[in-house]
Parts: sequence; C-alpha cells; structure tokens
Amino acid sequence: MALQERAVRTRRTILLAAAAVFAEEGYESATIAQILQRAGVTKGALYFHFPSKRELAEAVLADQLGAVPEVPAQDLVLQEALDTTFLVAHLLSRGDPLVRGSIRLTVEPGVLCEDFDSRAPLRGWVARSAGMLSRAKAHGELLPHIDVDAAARMFVAAFTGVQLLSKILTGHADLAERTADMERHLMASIAVPAVLLQLDMAPDRGARVHAQLCGRANRPLARPS
Repeated sequence: MALQERAVRTRRTILLAAAAVFAEEGYESATIAQILQRAGVTKGALYFHFPSKRELAEAVLADQLGAVPEVPAQDLVLQEALDTTFLVAHLLSRGDPLVRGSIRLTVEPGVLCEDFDSRAPLRGWVARSAGMLSRAKAHGELLPHIDVDAAARMFVAAFTGVQLLSKILTGHADLAERTADMERHLMASIAVPAVLLQLDMAPDRGARVHAQLCGRANRPLARPS
C-alpha cells in the first residue's frame, strides 16, 4: 500500500511539473529535461508513468475539467454556472499549474496535431455548460426562446477569447474584471430579468468561491453590498 501511495504521489508530482512547463514554454518548446528538473524525479520514474511527452500532454489535458472543483450549490443554477467560470478565471490568474498548462495546450496555435487532439477539453466544457443551462431553463431561469446548446457554445467561445485577450494584454492580471464584463453582457441576453437582478457577477466572485472551497470562509457566500 505504501508503494502504491508513493507511486500515486510521484505521478501527481510529474503531472503538475509537466503542466507548469507546458504553461510557461508551450508544447513544442517544452522538454523532458525541463519537466524532470521541475519534478525532481529520475528519468526512470517519469518514463514509468509517462512514456513520452505526448502522453504527458494528454494526461494534463484529460485532467483539465477535473482540476476545477465543483462549486457550492446555489439557489439559482445560473449562479452555479457563473461561479464555475469565475473559479476558472481565479485559478488561472493565481497561477494554478494544471489549469494554466492544460488551457495553454488547448488554445495554443499549432498544438492540434497528429500527436494528440487538444479539442477534447473544449468539447467537455461545452457539454458541461449545456447541462447547467438545461437545468437553469428547466428551473425557469432562462428566457423561453434560448437554445441551450447554442448558448453553451457562445459562453465557452467568449470565455476562451477573454482568456487569450487577458493573457496577451496583462498576463491574466485583469482576468477577473474581463470575465465579469463578459458575464454581465452574456447573462443579460439569456436570463429572465428577475433572475438577472439576483446574480452575483462581481470580479472577486471567483476568489470568494475558492475561499469557501478551501474552507477559509466561515459563512455562506454573500452578495457585495
């Protein structure tokens, strides 16, 4: 059992190191030597878990959705959808290696190649968003004419663009503010007006959700006064 636990920890260490290197260097420029140095493991240990750089990248991509924890349940499903987006923005801006590395692999030009398909996480996010919007529509939170599949694609596409713009202009320093701008505009196009008024779309929402998830908040999330 001790050997198995150590193997799990070693694999996780390597995965996080690879994600950090991919985030900083991109897939093409990243090297096994850089990942080994970051992980502090032997070459044999790395190749035991991941026989190639391609398989490391695939593992980082596969963990993208799982790297973002489920947000706390809210009275409004749309608030949960918002909280998920704000949490991703918060994790990106604070430098979470797995989130940053997997997202760079997803959106980096030229990564879609014969080695691996970087489109899977985006498909996963579209499906996850469509599921949440379907629940919101069933609860009467969306305008009746909204096509949830089209709206899910719109939200994922918009957030991907916001991430890229924020990265280029400020190195993600303004990502929370740009995410709030995006959500205010997009939610106004799909939410029932009475629901829209209740949504918390403040830029610090992601930080507050993360604090609650980490057990640092001692009271339920509240809207800023």
